[in-house]
Amino acid sequence: MLQPFDDTYFMKRALQEAEIAYELGEIPVGAVITVNNTIIARAHNLTERLNDVTAHAEMQAITAAANYLGGKYLTDCTLYITLEPCQMCAGALYWSQISNIVIAAPDPVRGYQHMGTQLHPKTRVHQGIMADQAAALLKRFFIERRNLN
Repeated sequence: MLQPFDDTYFMKRALQEAEIAYELGEIPVGAVITVNNTIIARAHNLTERLNDVTAHAEMQAITAAANYLGGKYLTDCTLYITLEPCQMCAGALYWSQISNIVIAAPDPVRGYQHMGTQLHPKTRVHQGIMADQAAALLKRFFIERRNLN
């Protein structure tokens, strides 16, 4: 029997955040941060709405989780993110000392791995959970955007 709160469960919550971003006309990336199988932060891209290039889903989630915990370090937390973090977000995740990152879709062009950015040495990364669903949403978004122009 599957554990009710597994990586797929939390990635579905992150995908719900990505859908919200999609509906807002934002690049559909969503994130949730958990501690002890409890969601403490939910976020999605807000770069267009806030007119802020740093308003990525990860950045919003890090801030919300730190506020929830009352401190800047996210040790014992897990980030579920629908797209591989960029180097800016990877840098913030490094400094947050987050324990785990679960990534749905890779970003072979702008992702932190392609850019050579390092995460904190104690951070564990698991990739590919619901990757097809996350990639399909991103693809649909960009096809629609191209057809509008």
